[in-house]
Amino acid sequence: MKNKLLEEFKLGDYKLKNRFVMAPLTRMRADADLAPTALNVAYYRQRASAGLIVTEASQISPQAQGYPSTPGIYTEKQVAGWKQVTEAVHQEDGRIFIQLWHVGRISHSSFHPEEGLPVAPSAIPLTGKTLTATWEQVPYETPRALEAEEIRAIIGDYRKAAENAKAAGFDGVELHSANGYLLNQFLHATTNQRTDAYGGSVENRARLVLEVLEQLIDVWGAGKVGIRLSPFTFAGDVYDPDAYPVYEYLLKKLESLKLAYIHYVRARPTEIDDASVFEKEKALWKGYQGTLIAADGFDTATAIDYVENGWADAVAFGRHFISNPDLPARVALGAPLNPYDRDTFYGGAEKGYTDYPFLKQEEAV
Repeated sequence: MKNKLLEEFKLGDYKLKNRFVMAPLTRMRADADLAPTALNVAYYRQRASAGLIVTEASQISPQAQGYPSTPGIYTEKQVAGWKQVTEAVHQEDGRIFIQLWHVGRISHSSFHPEEGLPVAPSAIPLTGKTLTATWEQVPYETPRALEAEEIRAIIGDYRKAAENAKAAGFDGVELHSANGYLLNQFLHATTNQRTDAYGGSVENRARLVLEVLEQLIDVWGAGKVGIRLSPFTFAGDVYDPDAYPVYEYLLKKLESLKLAYIHYVRARPTEIDDASVFEKEKALWKGYQGTLIAADGFDTATAIDYVENGWADAVAFGRHFISNPDLPARVALGAPLNPYDRDTFYGGAEKGYTDYPFLKQEEAV
């Protein structure tokens, strides 16, 4: 039977050569100015056989950073670094979107000492520990709640990042509104206890996401804008089993915007033992009349099943793209996959980043 993952398909304004999406993967290998380097160029070039690459999440401002050595898209040097990446991917006939990121409370004041504490919808701390700008592990700080004028400034930062992404030669942008980061924090009552226009009602909690998207669409056009969502995630302490009405409302709005795609992180059975949550999740995605990319822990078999059964139009692979730069070719040939090394996921240099072999290299050994 033909493998649908290998078929061309239309995503927004583009025809993609296959349904393999390289997931956004935080690798912490930017330079001291948080700009991509020649090493990052090589990494993305190697993986250009994906139908679409979504870059690692890239902060829209200094305030938006939450991890050391993650790239930004707010300085000229960062734009120049990303331009080298996009040119390399295009030389290999690839498509690449950049994921725009503000971490909100999942940050530390060491990343933005001039601004002080991390920001959030409400002054609610996370449990656990985080990394500082110097790679030290420390408890999370209690964030401060954003003022209304600061929210407007952040919307402006997203717009400027979208403009910078265009200058850097990207094919489009993906808005990171998942995994416990700032926009996700606004959507969930567990992290948003505001009483102004950005909190309380379903419409108010979805307001910031829609206002940011309005700016991205104005810069790029809807067919070059995607969004990542994770309605039932435990990441970042945002889990809210009652979040369904917010996402039901948001998806109706997104459908009318005619975005290039929604990139959704599916709920994990290892985290949730409430069967009703999975029924709600199915209802959300089955009801959406637009392009869907599914993510989180897929292997080839489960990915094919998702596409064949209409749960997604494409599937995002993370760990398997880390260790298999030629993943589509390996799947097409039924070749074995390289195992990945978790110890090299975050930080470092070539090891575990650009040194995974291609099939032709293995054959030559």
